[in-house]
Amino acid sequence: MSTRQAQLAPVGFQRPEIAFADLDAAGAASMIAATADIALILDPSGIIVDVSFGQPDLAQEDRLGWMGRAWQDVVTVESKPKVDQLIATVQAGGVNKWRQINHATPGAEDIPVLYNAVPLNGSGMVLAVGRDLRSLAALQQSLMDAQQAMERDYSKLREVEARYRQLFHLAGEAVMVVDASSLQVQEANPAAVKLIGKDQKKIVGRTVSSALGVDKTSSLDRMLATARSTGTAQEDLALSDGREISCLTSLFRQNRSTLFLLRLSGSAGDDGAEIADAGMLQVIENAPEAFVVTDLEGRILTCNEAFLGLAQVATPDLAAGEPLDRWLSRPGTSFATFASNLKTHGAIRSLPMVMADEYDGRNTVDVSAVAVLQGNPPCFGFVIRPESPKLDDSGTTEDSPLGRSVDQITELVGQVPLKDLVRETTDVIERMCIEAALKLTNNNRANAAEILGLSRQSLYVKLRRFNLDGGDDDAS
Repeated sequence: MSTRQAQLAPVGFQRPEIAFADLDAAGAASMIAATADIALILDPSGIIVDVSFGQPDLAQEDRLGWMGRAWQDVVTVESKPKVDQLIATVQAGGVNKWRQINHATPGAEDIPVLYNAVPLNGSGMVLAVGRDLRSLAALQQSLMDAQQAMERDYSKLREVEARYRQLFHLAGEAVMVVDASSLQVQEANPAAVKLIGKDQKKIVGRTVSSALGVDKTSSLDRMLATARSTGTAQEDLALSDGREISCLTSLFRQNRSTLFLLRLSGSAGDDGAEIADAGMLQVIENAPEAFVVTDLEGRILTCNEAFLGLAQVATPDLAAGEPLDRWLSRPGTSFATFASNLKTHGAIRSLPMVMADEYDGRNTVDVSAVAVLQGNPPCFGFVIRPESPKLDDSGTTEDSPLGRSVDQITELVGQVPLKDLVRETTDVIERMCIEAALKLTNNNRANAAEILGLSRQSLYVKLRRFNLDGGDDDAS
């Protein structure tokens, strides 16, 4: 036996003759039945000559008829090679590893059992002992369902937060959020920055009196004290630059913190529409998500800094006039097909695509698009963002380029061809199954391939396809 085999061999009793010297056949059978959920006695050709069930629900009528049948005949198709390997290893005098084998049940779900096999005596008989994995499979399914539910909730929270951010920044009314305890400014929208006439860095994080530049703080203190006691207050505040602004203050609570909402009005030198337009342009230019506008032929008219970063393009001039599909593509779908769907439906949301850069780097991204056919000129607008993070078992996030929920996929019905939806759904399920198998086997790829019924080479190909091949952690 090699050193490797010796390390994998089970460690048995050191002095079995003390306890088992007088053990008869009935005692041995009772001991095996008590410790195994399923125990099979096989003749040298793999025929079941006797069977024991440790759980009453396993001993159904169809399984009581296993005796006299080949072990291969009572398992599913993908488990037959594992049965052959278990028997062959025992007959060759080797040491088996535990293997998951599924028993077929007519009209019901297959029963997963973890088996090992050992020689029974010198006549070539084999004892196969199994552990019922149904409870583990149910737990894994519950975990997967909970993870998907958390992912959907997380996505909804991000959408709500994104809508709040957009409304806050694009609002024409000047708004500030102030911590009621420290009186420090937590947030200020572009309209408030424009009205106050200071850089945002000199507003956010400063005390409200310093941020506003109030000439006399008595009126400000009086307003805040009234808001604490009554919930709302309004005062006209004199600024150090001679201007006067009106401030309506409201008190509210969020995450166990008390905050003031200050709504400011006064002379800003621009009307609300101009402030909103300026704020919108600033948000688009500085947004962390890539934004691109193209003509109806797909040639870039303008883009923001986030897109230049994704495409690894130095300046907007180098991107202007270039076809968008030079960097953004979807396998099997041309830009003409994409543009036709966009014109028909008006908008497409959260479509998975591939973003390439100037140095042949590739990333999976989510793309939302809108057609503005009545614009001057008519154009397409694209929002491109990396795939949303996915919650792992501990509640933290991890990258999941194919972690798309069923709801998100069904929302694409009518927007993309059916064959693309089928491919997307298949990819989601296949990746989830591979990740579950790797977690179940502690990232042992050989065992994961056996659980999935794949060859190791096929598993490696799929790992590379889904970007899961970071490091070779095989334990076999």
